[in-house]
Amino acid sequence: DNSIPSQFQYICDEIFKNKNIHLILCGSIISMMYEYTLSYNSPLYGRRTSAIKLEALEFKYLKDFFPNKTKNELIEIYSVFYSIPKYLELINDKGDIYENIKANILNPNSYLYNEASFVLQNEINEPITYFSILKIIASGEHKIGNIASKLGKSPNNITSFIDKLIELDIIYKIIPITEQNPEKSKKSLYFIKDNFLRFYFAYIFPYKSQLELDNTDYVINIIKTSFMEFISRVYEDLAINYLLNTHKDLLKCGRWWDKNTEIDAVGVAKDYLIVAECKYKNKAVGTNVLEDLKAKATKIDSNLPIKKYILFSKSGFTNDLKALASDEIQLIELL
Repeated sequence: DNSIPSQFQYICDEIFKNKNIHLILCGSIISMMYEYTLSYNSPLYGRRTSAIKLEALEFKYLKDFFPNKTKNELIEIYSVFYSIPKYLELINDKGDIYENIKANILNPNSYLYNEASFVLQNEINEPITYFSILKIIASGEHKIGNIASKLGKSPNNITSFIDKLIELDIIYKIIPITEQNPEKSKKSLYFIKDNFLRFYFAYIFPYKSQLELDNTDYVINIIKTSFMEFISRVYEDLAINYLLNTHKDLLKCGRWWDKNTEIDAVGVAKDYLIVAECKYKNKAVGTNVLEDLKAKATKIDSNLPIKKYILFSKSGFTNDLKALASDEIQLIELL
């Protein structure tokens, strides 16, 4: 109803004028909220006292939803359902992650089966192109040149689509954390921000024809074969946040890479660096991972000395590696 903003304008200007009332307008379709409440052409323009962009809950709060789940189970839930309270309410606390995926996402009659389509189609005009871009990013392609190539287009032809997805906070761009001039960097990579959307475009959107034929087991088996790798990216993000929260003198923290090398997390302080490697595997991490990290760290383009080497592991560490633990070499299991 296009008259709603004008009605609220009257309510704000006349009815609430001398009353102690705090009015909150809340909506999940970003473009609509901007158009009807924040834009210059809106009747409500200039009447807001604040605008809050409400982010998803932090990972640390999931244990309050599921006090009986292990840390590993919480990471699995976070990787798929993110931390949207409505999504979390759907989860059966007694079921494992695959049972919950099957019941709440893969079932064509479930609440989340078409959730991504509903959310995005309200925001964009050409869903096929946007969905194709998101599918390619979810499959593991993060360079704009590679994304464009998979679409059979030139990078210039998809720049506007990429910019729109960034504007809508659906994807984000990163560059190597030590870049001195990030605005001019040509090393940009693009990732899907919302874990649920990433899961959807990795496992639901590409296999909808199978799901429509009720071939759920086929899709579940595909998920199981690569689920550990899928979660590993989320685990790296959690490790980066952990470093920022536990090392307050870090100015920034993020991924670093060059043409041949990649480091999961590099923390940059005023006068030192922290480097970290994350292993989300069913195998204890050994000294070879530490030596590999040290070798990769020598290639970082920075004059700052490395103060700490930190290893994160889903499945613990070998005794040989534990013997090397110190202030300089830190070992951290599930966050």
